[in-house]
Amino acid sequence: MKSATRSAETPFSKMTQAEIALPTGGLVKRSFDITSAALALLLFSPLFLMIAALVKFSDKGPIFYGHSRIGHNGRIFKCLKFRTMAVNGDEILRNFLRDNPQAAEEWKATRKLKFDPRVTVIGTVLRKLSLDELPQLFNIIRGEMSVVGPRPVVDEELNLYDSFAGFYLKTRPGLTGLWQISGRNDVSYETRIAFDTQYVQNWTLIGDVMIIVKTIPAVCLARGSY
Repeated sequence: MKSATRSAETPFSKMTQAEIALPTGGLVKRSFDITSAALALLLFSPLFLMIAALVKFSDKGPIFYGHSRIGHNGRIFKCLKFRTMAVNGDEILRNFLRDNPQAAEEWKATRKLKFDPRVTVIGTVLRKLSLDELPQLFNIIRGEMSVVGPRPVVDEELNLYDSFAGFYLKTRPGLTGLWQISGRNDVSYETRIAFDTQYVQNWTLIGDVMIIVKTIPAVCLARGSY
């Protein structure tokens, strides 16, 4: 993780508990998050209901999917999404990775698959346009996520951050962020860690607004999404 090392100034091992006690941005960022998420829920409520109906009637199973992720200060929370995978997705993935060594290497390196056999037809469209992540607006309202920040990770992914894990733990995970507007899955995980570290080190409210503005064309063009 040489690129991340060059951009970091304070390794997690040197950070005190006081330094990570409050999320990056404090009350200013939290107020912005609540206001933005509430307005977005109001604005996108018709789309939200339409997607919920499509998911429900196109495939058996629940509308929403909640996966345990690591939040600020290591707090575990259920990250919400519209369900885009088959109900028995874990079994499908295990069998697929067992039978496809190249896919297993891709999964090990990025925690993503360009061809994911678990994803439903509707799910493919939702993922391409990042619409599956709309329910995370509720995570933002509940204080588990922020509008802008690192994407929420699981335990195995946080281990990849090594001494830079403290930067991730210092802020709330975000619905969008530097990684999402900079190529997403087209960039390496090492680069993603560097983006997250850079974001926490240099946070400003104006910076958050600029990332949100840049997210719109990134989503519309589906850059790096799968």
